[in-house]
Amino acid sequence: MAKNTQPIAKRCRALGISPAVMGYSKKTSNRNPGGKMRRKQSEYGRQLTEKQKVKFVYGVLEKQFRMYYEKAEKMEGKTGENLLSLVERRLDNVVFRLGLARTRREARQLVNHAHYTVNGKKVNIPSYLVKVGDVIAVSDGSKSSAYFKALAEGEGAAPVIPKWLETTDSFSGKVIAAPARDDIDFPVEEHLIVELYSK
Repeated sequence: MAKNTQPIAKRCRALGISPAVMGYSKKTSNRNPGGKMRRKQSEYGRQLTEKQKVKFVYGVLEKQFRMYYEKAEKMEGKTGENLLSLVERRLDNVVFRLGLARTRREARQLVNHAHYTVNGKKVNIPSYLVKVGDVIAVSDGSKSSAYFKALAEGEGAAPVIPKWLETTDSFSGKVIAAPARDDIDFPVEEHLIVELYSK
């Protein structure tokens, strides 16, 4: 399975996003300490940066991201907002947003190892799209592990849970609505991604 192994802080700085979006509150980079010494970006460069930003935040590779775009295009409403809604509904992202994992990368790995259930059934597919009404929980066999005990005891920064999700207890949460545009917790101009793909 392909995975993104780029340095978090370096990539965040290049894309202009905070490492906190990725779940890393203490990461910094010494790269280019004097500020942005770059030439003005072309329109294509801006479009590409926005696409790379979303792909990096959600840990999605090009082929899968293209599939999300094509699906978003067929849905009612604005394609860009539909695209963001689709990637936000990924199981690995939902697990991270509920505070059931410290980072999206950890969430992806833990989902792969079947540590979570959706409506009582184990799911080990990070790209699984949750629906309104789904209950996401840590599986019974995993609750006793040191990792999940530390999470339940509140070690680390408390997550900011978006309004489309609610926590039912320290080991589970529920999808109460579809994610809206203002639930996206990092700056992105999704219309540029649509322009890039519609060329």
